[in-house]
Amino acid sequence: MTNGAFAGAARADAFNAAPTEQVQQQRGEAVSAFADASKEAPAVNADGLPEGNNWRYSEFIKAVMSGKVERVRFSKDGSALQLTAVNGARATVILPNDPELVDILAKNGVDISVSEGEQQGNAASLVGNLLFPLVAFGGLFFLFRRAQGGDGGMGGMGGMGGGPMDFGKSKSKFQEVPETGVTFADVAGVEGAKLELQEVVDFLKNPDKYTALGAKIPKGCLLVGPPGTGKTLIAKAVAGEAGVPFFSCAASEFVELFVGVGASRVRDLFEKAKAKAPCIIFIDEIDAVGRQRGSGMGGGNDEREQTINQLLTEMDGFEGNTGVIVLAATNRPDVLDSALLRPGRFDRQVTVDRPDVAGRIRILKVHARGKTLAKDVDFDKIARRTPGFTGADLENLMNESAILAARRELTEISKEEIADALERIIAGAAREGAVMSEKKKKLVAYHEAGHALVGALMPDYDAVTKISIVPRGNAGGLTFFAPSEERLESGLYSRTYLENQMAVAMGGRVAEELIFGAEDVTTGASGDFQQVTRTARMMIEQMGFSKRIGQIAIKSGGGNSFLGNDMGRAADYSAATAAIVDEEVKILVTAAYRRAKDLVQLNMDVLHAVADVLMEKENIDGDEFERIMLGAKSELYLKADEPSVAVPYQN
Repeated sequence: MTNGAFAGAARADAFNAAPTEQVQQQRGEAVSAFADASKEAPAVNADGLPEGNNWRYSEFIKAVMSGKVERVRFSKDGSALQLTAVNGARATVILPNDPELVDILAKNGVDISVSEGEQQGNAASLVGNLLFPLVAFGGLFFLFRRAQGGDGGMGGMGGMGGGPMDFGKSKSKFQEVPETGVTFADVAGVEGAKLELQEVVDFLKNPDKYTALGAKIPKGCLLVGPPGTGKTLIAKAVAGEAGVPFFSCAASEFVELFVGVGASRVRDLFEKAKAKAPCIIFIDEIDAVGRQRGSGMGGGNDEREQTINQLLTEMDGFEGNTGVIVLAATNRPDVLDSALLRPGRFDRQVTVDRPDVAGRIRILKVHARGKTLAKDVDFDKIARRTPGFTGADLENLMNESAILAARRELTEISKEEIADALERIIAGAAREGAVMSEKKKKLVAYHEAGHALVGALMPDYDAVTKISIVPRGNAGGLTFFAPSEERLESGLYSRTYLENQMAVAMGGRVAEELIFGAEDVTTGASGDFQQVTRTARMMIEQMGFSKRIGQIAIKSGGGNSFLGNDMGRAADYSAATAAIVDEEVKILVTAAYRRAKDLVQLNMDVLHAVADVLMEKENIDGDEFERIMLGAKSELYLKADEPSVAVPYQN
């Protein structure tokens, strides 16, 4: 601001008004009080002006009123000024808030100006004010690009996710000519699922064969099964066999932080698929977006609900999706929305279950490709020792066997490496270098011998495949049983079998008590007690094996393990019923303990024989254990409700 501008309107209103007599009197009193309060009078030079370059405000006012100040220049913020005295001296004054200062300066003829840096300061302030929002918006834009895949990390068609307007584009991976490297020849152990999906492939290759008879091509196929059974592998095989364009994505890719993005990506995916029809869309883990609507707290505007609504519309809405087959995989079909499972959307549900013995043999042969196996490897024996294993488990078994062979610097994989890998997967790695005292080793040997003895002599129970006192994981020893294939496939277990199972679990503690006495038993049976209690409670609460409770389920079970469970659900029975349940559980557990004790007492010679061999070799396989049992005088306990009724052990 120039001197002339400052001397305009402001000076016309304020500068012409002289201070009143009262104000002058008050100012004089203030200056007098300040002077009186000072211990020393300020130093002045020969001209009567303060010495130094920094003046007090009172000194400045006194010099102005004495006519010794020629001009002043205010700083741009008005907090200070620089003065030039009549003798040419310059000084700086820090200013208090005095609204009458300008009047005093004008009355005494002081030339007033403002620092020339005022306009430059305004420009710098303007740049600073604009720079912050520009930096903020630039940062937000960068984060936006990163969130929608602007760094090039996303796959997809035509470089999806490359621009700000592509945020709602599908992230699916597209293959015009499927190159999964998998065909039905690579899928084993799930023959029923393969048959269903081979028909879907035939639909795509020869649609006229079916449409001529009035049949409609299925719109969707849901692959259901426990983790590791090969659902994704089968989908890859379908793509490899069909030879049609293939879109693949994970359901979690649809859901983002911003509402509406999921639905937009579903629309984009189906638009691209319709343009390439006939084609296949594979959605892995569809339960991430296909959960039952209305179960969350988000209401109708929840992002997941908008996504599934769009998916329902695309699969069987007003426009339809002719020529597009949707394959989806899940291990939680119980949580899927019922509208998603109805005919017209997922027309078929294909269960991909755990393989049986024949299926496991075929899977083992598939995963043995490219591996050098010794002649003693018997796939049939391996398959029978791995009941309940999925395809992923068997693949891991063969891979661990190869790693063990390489670690041992062998040129081929033998049955020993496979057996060691199996034990490693089931029970954990052996604790190399673990030192066991002779007393502890003997105790563990008798404990495991007790399990094996009761299991072998109990009627209608699983065969013993191996006994080991080599520490693995948290276990000091292990006894391996081979469950019946028929029981595993049917899922049906008799009351007798469950009672036998509890007695076998009690065999370890019983052997400890009989050999070392009740005072020297250990905590090694704690896991056995948990298993026994869990089995007994399940028999009473869910299976109707109690006369007092009756044939009712008083606590909902979780169904198949891969279908979820009722974690967090409160018990749906009274305290009185709970007391009866506890009594019934105790009766079953006590009976199991008595049966195990009677059986071990009848066969103490066999118990000693098995324990002695374990102490010597640390491991006994099923064949050797059978020879010990046949060579010893063992007796088979038959009935739980009668005194000891025994017959000679026979294989």
